[in-house]
Amino acid sequence: MTSKTAALYSASFESKARIITSDQEALAIARQLATRFAEGASDRDRNKQLPIEEIELYSESGLWGITIPRSHGGVDASHLTQVEVLSLIAEADSSIAQIPSSHYVLLDGLKRIGTEEQKNFFFAEVLAGRRIGNAFAEAHGRNMLHFQTVLKKTPDGLRLTGRKSYTTGALFAHWVPVSAHDDDGNLVYAYIRRDSPGLTIVDDWDGIGQRTTASGTVLAEDVAVDPAHVINRHKAFDRQTSSGAYSQILHAAVDLGIARAAFKAGLEIARTARPWVDSGVERANEDPYLIAEVGHLQIQLSGAAALLERAARLLDTPAAERQPTFSVDASIAVAEARVATAEVALKAGSQLFEWGGTRSAMGRHNLDRHWRNARIHTLHDPLRWKFQVIGNYALNDVPPATHVWI
Repeated sequence: MTSKTAALYSASFESKARIITSDQEALAIARQLATRFAEGASDRDRNKQLPIEEIELYSESGLWGITIPRSHGGVDASHLTQVEVLSLIAEADSSIAQIPSSHYVLLDGLKRIGTEEQKNFFFAEVLAGRRIGNAFAEAHGRNMLHFQTVLKKTPDGLRLTGRKSYTTGALFAHWVPVSAHDDDGNLVYAYIRRDSPGLTIVDDWDGIGQRTTASGTVLAEDVAVDPAHVINRHKAFDRQTSSGAYSQILHAAVDLGIARAAFKAGLEIARTARPWVDSGVERANEDPYLIAEVGHLQIQLSGAAALLERAARLLDTPAAERQPTFSVDASIAVAEARVATAEVALKAGSQLFEWGGTRSAMGRHNLDRHWRNARIHTLHDPLRWKFQVIGNYALNDVPPATHVWI
């Protein structure tokens, strides 16, 4: 799909979705979808073919609503289940897995700071099959928290104007939350229907990886906004919170899926590759040095998965059992998992070529998509700052900052 036709794509509001009733059901559905999504993943990447049908299937399956609280008709799946669902989908097609991540983060924000009326309305929308997109970041500010988008009071009501970048999920969404500064300078989210006049979404994303996430541009030109659909985003980090840890653990889950896919591809290559001339063996998978490298990477992959599971279980700790430092501990645990999953995804995506030799690097195999996907997705926030945060807390008891990137 070209950027021109992508701009014309609009998700129908005539949606439907299954209501999932247990974590076990969610995982079973995720496994079924992963098998289906894996079949065309390479071709979609090669041709930059947006996964429109796949996203509709994902949505109809009920997985888009697994984080809705039971009090509002959802299953309120555990963090451990959410992480495994995303990892399963990411192993099949990491672009598809990234798209609902923002949706889940925004629902988490609604749970934390939305009014009861907002929760009732948007949770019901999601359970009916509606998707929430993402229009947070801007490409030209001095940093990630500097926005030029504004929500102004006018004689004709609230009006939104601005330009957003890296808007993963917006093209596929029914509701697009756009971050902006209101007249008082506060950061808010204005939830806008996808088909609102003045709102344009263009698939001009041309990154080397995660090519079919449609993480392009959102343009808001004097868009009318319902005051009931404005979320006070600035309240999300008034105190220590695990909101950032939640956002980060979903990214780690996607990285783990990418790593698993790359490792699996590497094993398949190693079993069919020619052995090195000096090895004295008949097949590459009998080469003791290659076997050792496989063992080393397997250990790293298992370690990353264990750190991710530990972090998810920490986030699942019942509120009554949480210590005063819970949000800090959660952020540190997730940061450790984020580093481990990112590093193993990058390594697995690169090392598979070493195991397969030159023939594995031919374009017709498209195996470079694993490294490309890992390289792009792990750029979401710099790993060097994760090391700094972890080390500063261990050495100097300095807690991490409170935002969605830690």
